[in-house]
Amino acid sequence: MKFLISNDDGYFAPGIAMLASTLARHGEVVVVAPERDRSGASNSLTLDRPLTVRKAANGFFYVNGTPTDCVHLAVTGLLDFRPDMIFSGINHGANMGDDTIYSGTVAAATEGYLLGIPSVAISLCGRSGANFASAAHIVDQLISRVQASPLTRATLLNVNVPDIPLDALQGSLITRLGRRHHAEPVIQSQNPRGEKVYWVGAVGEAQDAGEGTDFWAIANRYASITPLMIDLTAYAQLDGIKSWLHP
Repeated sequence: MKFLISNDDGYFAPGIAMLASTLARHGEVVVVAPERDRSGASNSLTLDRPLTVRKAANGFFYVNGTPTDCVHLAVTGLLDFRPDMIFSGINHGANMGDDTIYSGTVAAATEGYLLGIPSVAISLCGRSGANFASAAHIVDQLISRVQASPLTRATLLNVNVPDIPLDALQGSLITRLGRRHHAEPVIQSQNPRGEKVYWVGAVGEAQDAGEGTDFWAIANRYASITPLMIDLTAYAQLDGIKSWLHP
């Protein structure tokens, strides 16, 4: 198999190195990732300037753009092959529930999906970053399942793995996205020039974290695998909105 890897933590992040070494056991790997941390970049494309692609000493390519830029450039011109799968990660930190809207990790995988390629975003849920090997194990399992039963259509998976040792992992669950409470208030500060500045506040606690959600899976030491879709149409509201135009 041929794999394209990206992330939002930057090409130098330990998680992407772990992911690359894991996927290299299953096929050919090319890494195209941002030159710096672009967490929270969501699905943004850089349209106001040209982008540069450089090659690091370890063979990874890095781009002065967003995660979405990286995947788009790779698939539409940089690579001389079409990847069989795209992986984004391994992110240092969770991407669950509402996080998926803002996540650069998920955005990179989403771009692959929109380009018709099966794509997986994978994140390690914890601050320590001590157990990337546990997330790598889940990647190994996913590839083995895909090889045994190939995907017949483009698929987008959001995978989160608890930051715990592999022997403490209870397995994997297929989940839906949970929901968080509202975010914490912004933090007001002052820069050296005396100007008022603001830091975006922390994410809120989980509001919808019942059994079946990604939050529940992680809290109970399971890896969470959530299939995502991109159709944002509010179908239940179509008739009501039509009545505005045609009373």
